[in-house]
Amino acid sequence: MTVTLHVCTTCRAGQPVPEGHQTPGTRLLKALALHPDAPADLRVVGVECLSACDNGCTVALTAPGRWSYVYGHLTPADAPDILAGASAYAAAPDGLVPWRARPLIFRKQSLARIPPMEP
Repeated sequence: MTVTLHVCTTCRAGQPVPEGHQTPGTRLLKALALHPDAPADLRVVGVECLSACDNGCTVALTAPGRWSYVYGHLTPADAPDILAGASAYAAAPDGLVPWRARPLIFRKQSLARIPPMEP
């Protein structure tokens, strides 16, 4: 099953972004998309806004029939841990990864857990 990692590309992480420069969210998207350890069944998708502006940079993990998560306060340097968390999420049938099996950033920087949509 394909898991989608949504990355907020408009996140400024509380920083001014000069004209012509990439936002921190766009830099995070590129770090994730280009990382050699990205799982084959992970789709990394940029989105314009996750409405978590005070918590940028933010990502959301989703898959059909699974719990979804929103994580914040992330940087491009967190790409390996984000991808490790996405791999653990993909391996969990319902999206519920045991707390101790999550990377530290997913334990400490979770903003929301959203139940699966009912059919």
